[in-house]
Amino acid sequence: MLTFGYTEAFCRFRIDHVITKPGRPRLLRELNDRAALELLGSSGALTRAQMSEMTGLSKVTANHVLSRLEERGLVIKAGVQEGGRGPNATLYELNPSCGQVIAIEVYRDTTTAVLADITGRLLAQTTVPTDVTADPAEASHTIVQRLTRTARIDMAQVQACVIALPGVIDPVTSHIHFCYDMPAWHGDVIEALRQKVGLPVTIDNDVNLAAIAERALGSAGKARSFVLVWIGRGPGSAVMVGDQLLRGAAGAAGELGWLPVPGAAVSDGGFDRSRHEVGAAFQSLVGWRAVQELAVRYQIAGENAAQSVAAAAGSAQGAAFLDELARRIALGVASICAVLDPELVVLGSDVGSAGGDELAGRVQRAVAGICPARPRVEASTILDGPVVRGALLVAIEQARERVFF
Repeated sequence: MLTFGYTEAFCRFRIDHVITKPGRPRLLRELNDRAALELLGSSGALTRAQMSEMTGLSKVTANHVLSRLEERGLVIKAGVQEGGRGPNATLYELNPSCGQVIAIEVYRDTTTAVLADITGRLLAQTTVPTDVTADPAEASHTIVQRLTRTARIDMAQVQACVIALPGVIDPVTSHIHFCYDMPAWHGDVIEALRQKVGLPVTIDNDVNLAAIAERALGSAGKARSFVLVWIGRGPGSAVMVGDQLLRGAAGAAGELGWLPVPGAAVSDGGFDRSRHEVGAAFQSLVGWRAVQELAVRYQIAGENAAQSVAAAAGSAQGAAFLDELARRIALGVASICAVLDPELVVLGSDVGSAGGDELAGRVQRAVAGICPARPRVEASTILDGPVVRGALLVAIEQARERVFF
């Protein structure tokens, strides 16, 4: 069962400028309303006095704003705050019935989907085997129906649906140039998805969405810039500068599987479907199969790559295995750092998390020996569903824009 905590770190809203801009009364009201809604979205329930203090609005203006939002049905009373001097103060929060959102994570073996309200409260979730030959629109429609029936939600209440895929997705057109060993998810499927599902649908790369979750909920909350390195079925990465994802012209930024590195043949751009991986380049050193083969060589027990890394971490027997794995990972990380020089590198996916500090520390030292960059390297602290969490964050942000503004 996934659990989601989205109160303090939900989104990084910027409200400092809102009350300082001069303008017409209507514009000021709109700016003040937006500031209040964004603050309630990131901080949770607040009193009128807290709203005034945290936005810089006068108490009278904060009073008018909350009354106006309550009349619009966007804000509701959420009880009272006890313990202060004088009468107990009324708490206000976003109205969860304003809308719902859906996040879907599609991988070769399983598809995970969650439905939440606009505050981030989880209402339903499901995980089903993925049929890689199924029509994406039909498969997504079935998932959405299952979620809405479970939560007893009318489809018309769902304001956004975000689908995560391990593929190269054009950031402008949503054209899927390549989807890792799922050939049905290819080309211009977005319109078919929107028509069949009957919802505003967005498709995004899985690692990009995991990076959004890492920024909001994980290790990268305070980093000015960071790279999420994904050592899973196939290696990938995502780069964030501030809160901005660097996607590239065609959405191919971060496709580390094709990165030329020492010790591996240069990829010809081909894809070995029998092995479900790129046959050369960085993929051949740190892909899921390569990690497991390395574990077997060092006699580390584990049914898969993540279990093998977890078994090696903290054990004397696993030190040599982790040293070699870190050296391989560092080749890719150093290549990124030589160009971007990020403040932080986060090792994500189940493999990165399983390695913990043992693997992260080794990678940090190895990178420092290869290039001038000196990034901190840390293991991801999001152990449960980072991709679907990121998709949910994006879906809620989209829903709030549609409903509130």
